[in-house]
Amino acid sequence: MLSQPLSGLVEPQSTHGVLVPICSLGPQHRERMAQHLLALGSQDRYMRFGYMATDEQIQRYVDALDFGRDEIFGIFNRYLKLVALAHLAYSRDSQTGSCAEFGVSVQPTSRGRGYGARLFEHATMHARNAGVKMLFIHALSENAPMISIARKHGARVERDGSETEAYLLLPPADLDSQLTELVSEQFAQTNYAIKKQVNRFLDTLAEMQEIRQGVREARHQSAE
Repeated sequence: MLSQPLSGLVEPQSTHGVLVPICSLGPQHRERMAQHLLALGSQDRYMRFGYMATDEQIQRYVDALDFGRDEIFGIFNRYLKLVALAHLAYSRDSQTGSCAEFGVSVQPTSRGRGYGARLFEHATMHARNAGVKMLFIHALSENAPMISIARKHGARVERDGSETEAYLLLPPADLDSQLTELVSEQFAQTNYAIKKQVNRFLDTLAEMQEIRQGVREARHQSAE
């Protein structure tokens, strides 16, 4: 059977000692999700989807996301740009209803910070609390980072030529995992709200500076 499931699954989502706010995304985030995926280069699209996804295919993927069934998680930078995105897709087959598949993408400039691993841990914790018994990853065999994440967290990895599958058994939810997810979500939403307020303030400040500059220019022209 599989290796031992995630150890330390309910630890706070952190990278190098810094908490990473991971937000649950909804339909209101479709545009940001599309921007994130469309910004990926051809090789990154190939790694994420398993084929050279075109802009039209990516847009259809985003438009077809079912937020009522699946879970989408993201990490925003201070400018509210979506720099990492994860999709936890629950099985539609009644015989495998306790299974879910994980997919992730991270923009190139945000790599090396452990975002992919943090999103995997967060998605695993959420799946565990939702009653999922097995997490599944389907990746290209050349996608070393994704395969490494799966191995490090105790998944059984099976390679079949150009494709690799990983399976991770999840323990039942407990009070610790449920409370950790609740605290993590509250932290992420608070962080997002603060970033949103800061960006609004900066936008307002920029507008005021433009107005002041326009007034100065008008005064200068009238004085000539």
